[in-house]
Amino acid sequence: MSWIIRPTPPYDFPLSVSLFSSGDPQIRAFRKGHLTQLVRSDGRYLLADLSGSGTLNKPLLSLALQSETYREPDAAEVRRVKETIAAILNLRLDLTMFYEAVSRDPILTGITSRLYGLKTPRTQTVFEALVDSIIEQQISIRVARSLRERLIREFGEQVTIQGRTYYAFPDFPALAAGTDERFRSCGMSRRKGEYIRGVAEKISEGSLNLEQYRTVRDTGHIIEELCEIRGIGRWTAELTVLRSLGRLDAVPADDLGIRRVIGRYYGNGTIVTGDEARRIAEQWGIWKGLAAFYLITAEMQGIPPA
Repeated sequence: MSWIIRPTPPYDFPLSVSLFSSGDPQIRAFRKGHLTQLVRSDGRYLLADLSGSGTLNKPLLSLALQSETYREPDAAEVRRVKETIAAILNLRLDLTMFYEAVSRDPILTGITSRLYGLKTPRTQTVFEALVDSIIEQQISIRVARSLRERLIREFGEQVTIQGRTYYAFPDFPALAAGTDERFRSCGMSRRKGEYIRGVAEKISEGSLNLEQYRTVRDTGHIIEELCEIRGIGRWTAELTVLRSLGRLDAVPADDLGIRRVIGRYYGNGTIVTGDEARRIAEQWGIWKGLAAFYLITAEMQGIPPA
């Protein structure tokens, strides 16, 4: 049985999830037009299988769900899962507003025309985004993805569906109980293991509630509060709010990759400083984070500077 999801157009499903093409198929992967990953629902995990159809301006997604128990989800559960998927894939984002906002920027206009319908994915929880951002500190994205998958396999819940094992992102009690040895087995430095465990312990003991930030409108205030957590600097906080809360007005301008692509497309090809990146990003207003994502994707797609 399958259900239909109607994303807000324009939307290019294959382009938007292409970054998962090299993902671990037991965690999350995009293969042969299908995106598969576990989604938590009502205390259990469902394996979501998504495929796209329709057009960029009339997009449709087909959703199939499987579980360990073979119990068919009822209408209410399907509705909640569809809402979760819409949030993870940012399906309700209206890109026409972004395209209009940057229409006077000839460089970004050229890139958006080539990447029409590209939307940024998000994490299921703020905690997941914060852990991911800690993992990425001072290492390449390629290495970080490998470490993330190792962390999920080590600490995440295992779910067997039709004889195949899948792994869910670890919950905070599992990471709070993690030892230095287990974090090191995932390739983490001692410090990163301490930072991740420290955040998980604060959530477990009730002194930190990351999900509350979904109702806080001031992105700068959220970033300031996150920076008070041990091991969390501005770059990590900015990346977290961008990935989990969809705060597209945030841009981790000190990120080497962002400094590189801004220099590539707006400079003379050299890496700009964090301050220069922030200055250039100001022209994109509340869309700074999305604009940076388009520039990074443009570089990955081999789109040359104008």
